[in-house]
Amino acid sequence: MLISDEYRRLNAQLHERGDYGVSGHKWAALADELARRVNAKTVLDYGCGKGTLGAALRQQEPLPYAILEYDPAVAGKDEKPLRADIVVCGDVLEHVEPECLFDVLDDIRNIARAAVLLVVATRPAAKVLADGRNAHLIVEPASWWLPKIMDRWRVVQFSDRGGEFLCIGQPI
Repeated sequence: MLISDEYRRLNAQLHERGDYGVSGHKWAALADELARRVNAKTVLDYGCGKGTLGAALRQQEPLPYAILEYDPAVAGKDEKPLRADIVVCGDVLEHVEPECLFDVLDDIRNIARAAVLLVVATRPAAKVLADGRNAHLIVEPASWWLPKIMDRWRVVQFSDRGGEFLCIGQPI
């Protein structure tokens, strides 16, 4: 299971506020560089929120790749994605329900053909869910995350950015 119905509802409420799911643009330059380096035809923003990554990438025109978006808590973007050459998952994994984490990681692994760009926060979020929980359901250091990532991808780039880390991986 990728997300429970109740958690989908809680996330949809945060998205409706307007200030949730807006950080994707921060990774646009790196995502574009990675996509061009591997000659990607498709880039999927997994957990796209408001779609700021796609909006920022579209400013890099002409684009040699299509931009796809998936977010299970955003109407119109909630259809299960097909495979893509690059999957960008920025500031999403820490929001995943702990009991769904392995399913989500496996889903991303199965979707990504050439590479993944993962950005994971390792600190609590500023936002709180309507049920009172911190919006980051998983607050763990990079050392906790890395074995789970390395079980699914060969890490080709890693950087700890103080409170979050960035990882680029290729299929094993």
